[in-house]
Amino acid sequence: MSDEELCGTTRRQSRGLDRELSWLAFNERVLQEAADVTVPLFERLNFLSIYSSNLDEFFRVRVASLRGLLRLNERRQRSLGLHPSRLLRAIHARVGRQQEWFGEIFRGQILPELERQGIVLIDETGLGPDQGEWVRAYVKDEVLAHLHPVILEEGEAPPFLEDRTVYLVVELWPEESFTLSAVGPRLALVEVPSPPLSRFLMLPAEEGRRTVMFLDDAIRHYLPALFPGFEVGSAHAVKLSRDAELHLEDEFGGDVVEAVRKSLKKRERGLPARFLYDLQASYAMISTLKARLGLDDEDLVVGGRYHNLHDLADFPRLDVAGLSYRRWDPLPHPHLSRADSILDAVREGEHLLHLPYQTYDPVLRFLTEAAADPDVEEIWLTVYRVSRDSKILGALLDAAELGKRVRVFVEVKARFDEASNLDWGERMARAGIVTHYNLPGLKVHAKVALVVRREDGVLRRYAWLGTGNFNERTARFYADHGLFTADPRLTDDVQTLFRVLSGEEEEPVFSHLLVAPFDLRRRLYEMIDAEADRARAGEEARIFVKLNNLEDPGMIARLHEASGAGVDVRMIVRGICCLAAGVPGLSENIRVTAIVDRYLEHARVYGFWNGGEERVFLASADWMERNLSHRIEVAVPVYDPGLRQELGRILYYQLADNVKARIVDERLTNTPVGRGRGEPAVRSQERIRAFLRTLLQEEGAAAAPLTG
Repeated sequence: MSDEELCGTTRRQSRGLDRELSWLAFNERVLQEAADVTVPLFERLNFLSIYSSNLDEFFRVRVASLRGLLRLNERRQRSLGLHPSRLLRAIHARVGRQQEWFGEIFRGQILPELERQGIVLIDETGLGPDQGEWVRAYVKDEVLAHLHPVILEEGEAPPFLEDRTVYLVVELWPEESFTLSAVGPRLALVEVPSPPLSRFLMLPAEEGRRTVMFLDDAIRHYLPALFPGFEVGSAHAVKLSRDAELHLEDEFGGDVVEAVRKSLKKRERGLPARFLYDLQASYAMISTLKARLGLDDEDLVVGGRYHNLHDLADFPRLDVAGLSYRRWDPLPHPHLSRADSILDAVREGEHLLHLPYQTYDPVLRFLTEAAADPDVEEIWLTVYRVSRDSKILGALLDAAELGKRVRVFVEVKARFDEASNLDWGERMARAGIVTHYNLPGLKVHAKVALVVRREDGVLRRYAWLGTGNFNERTARFYADHGLFTADPRLTDDVQTLFRVLSGEEEEPVFSHLLVAPFDLRRRLYEMIDAEADRARAGEEARIFVKLNNLEDPGMIARLHEASGAGVDVRMIVRGICCLAAGVPGLSENIRVTAIVDRYLEHARVYGFWNGGEERVFLASADWMERNLSHRIEVAVPVYDPGLRQELGRILYYQLADNVKARIVDERLTNTPVGRGRGEPAVRSQERIRAFLRTLLQEEGAAAAPLTG
């Protein structure tokens, strides 16, 4: 059954597109950028890296879960309405086609273009005598200490393959029987040690040519010296991805931190999710490995010569004009960047920050100033994903040292950041910060900070509510929005939220914030229904939504009803979209696009026309069942008319994008929006940056040069 047929079957059953195939369509949009000849070559390599990293996580999480469903008996699968084997076949078929396209882009397009620029990627067969000698010396001096080859022996326990690690499987023949023996070769495994070593080598420069080599190929060149007494045959790369789910046995009782720690250790030895092997490897080699490693046919996935191609992000960025995007330095904020005090500026009025177009410094200053301000008494913060050397959390450590009351909620179940968050939690607890870890059955995904300062004998609250994490690293390339506010209507609700997180409030009432799982879904339903009622009454009715993912069946059903009533629904959905837009009689008034460009679109924004009195919210929540029902999420209203207008201009450019936007529909074909005859090109990220530069110039701020 083809992808489209399976999507059609799933759509008829649930009135929605399949989640996994929709995700694969999203990742294909990343490949489209890698294939775009107008994108600079090094950036195209980066998009290949992103595609590879995304796909690896998909197999470790989603495919591993589907493989787990196969362990249910068929009757149980049917009772749950599941068809995992059928879906897995469709996934492998689509991934196979994408991998072929990946290879065509990399080998057939990018590498020849790089060669025209004087940058050549060679393998061990292309080395000249001097280059070969240099590579052997490099491996001996820099790599050999990291190589621990294992020869597979009959009757011995099979080696354990580390998750997401590339190995070379090497054929070894006794020297005296290489050409005469009818016995097959022995096999050896050699781990490619990257990390800790760089995946790429820069060979000594030649006139007019710079040569790059994969570490894998340097090791291949050295194999005869690594295996004295053997003739070395072919060497092919393999990689095993393991199930990455934590599988907490009981998060409703006991010590969740200890449970996460134990599960992290189990993750390292998780069940196979994908065994990737080189198409050129012999049937005998793969069959032997399959038997020795205890793999099933379903584990085997054909790949190319190189695996872990997320390492293409580390391809040497040589200083050649035009091969990278022109640098865009973050713009100063027109008000906050010139303010003597962030807290004083926020007391005077609310401010929006648009990342990464504008500098992240105001967020850092917000917390570092609060830490040093003698009138600040309390600081509260949620932690989902932070950088390992987080300046944000460093400021909180300083605040605790200065005697302030600091409380932090650390989400220890943030996938792939669990260990980092546990380490930060312990470090903060040792510093005297009150550290909360878990709400049973819920993840805390909200991105909120609260500062409480005593002013003239009265406590005043200041808050930051964002669509992205407190992470200064990702703030350089994730497109997000955040609101600084001292409006008591909002900060009182933020205080209530933190009382919930600290266990002091069990049945909260929020007057202005929309908070999952308490009232976010209900209030979204009410606003969607209100637009539908206006449309039925012949009034103008509009809904705008920007999300990373749309999967929740209840929200999709409500949007279908709104479309049927005549509401004009415009959506920008970067990733999964289970809503089939533009289907007559179902969703003909819904249009969905996705934007893939130099910045990752990460913001969540909800907008409702509301009879001309627009209601606009910035949110942490996607419209997925897990976000609306099983996470702490926050949507904050943008009350200030000027800020709504500022945000509206940004969203207008994104809806008008006809350069980097694709149509998201039931066919999953990612058709570019394109331009009509005489229509000007609108590349939204360029337009947004130009707009924010204009705002800065109008305010006369000169805190930083406007270059780039």
